[in-house]
Amino acid sequence: MQKACAKLLTPDDTLVLVGDHSWGKNLEACEPDMAFIMGLPGRKILLRGNHDMFWDAKKTAALNERYAGKLNFLQNNYYAYGDYALVGTKGFTFEGPFYLDRRGRVVGWDEKNEAHAKEIVDRELARLRASFEAARADGRRKYIMFLHYPPTSILEDESCFTRIAEGYRAEQVVYAHSHGETRFHDSLLGEKNGVEYRLVSGDFLKWTPAKIL
Repeated sequence: MQKACAKLLTPDDTLVLVGDHSWGKNLEACEPDMAFIMGLPGRKILLRGNHDMFWDAKKTAALNERYAGKLNFLQNNYYAYGDYALVGTKGFTFEGPFYLDRRGRVVGWDEKNEAHAKEIVDRELARLRASFEAARADGRRKYIMFLHYPPTSILEDESCFTRIAEGYRAEQVVYAHSHGETRFHDSLLGEKNGVEYRLVSGDFLKWTPAKIL
């Protein structure tokens, strides 16, 4: 990835990293990873992933203050790129466990886990709406939406995240989290209802940055 970024990016480019930046459980443990990211070319915008234990969503402003001029943390805010507002949140999807019959068909799932997932989804949806509204309050009307998790859970072809993307007329939804060839098609890819869905997991892209705009 470092070689690909050095080859393809310039200091004038913007690089959006959609989560899982470090295994460190606190900022001190994450410093080597933050230094690595800061060393990549261009402006860096970071989105929170499910493994980013160092990032308390309620303290995003403190992260932006600490790394001012070096890294930008996207949560309950937005960043401008030309005429576009880059908005986003971690998101969340229900990943089971699912119960299968002898033919491999889904016949049920863990309803307790599903209820917990819905609570997280509601919280993440509120954060995403805050991001959109911050951009709209500044007169922005063109959006690229970023998530760490896919926009839909397995077995879904729409969700509250796809509906908010359509409601604000986001041009693209960019997401990650799906790793390995068996998981690359867990969610939406390509155009649906006027929104382009793009998976940018590192292994899916072979660790080469994807040009979004």
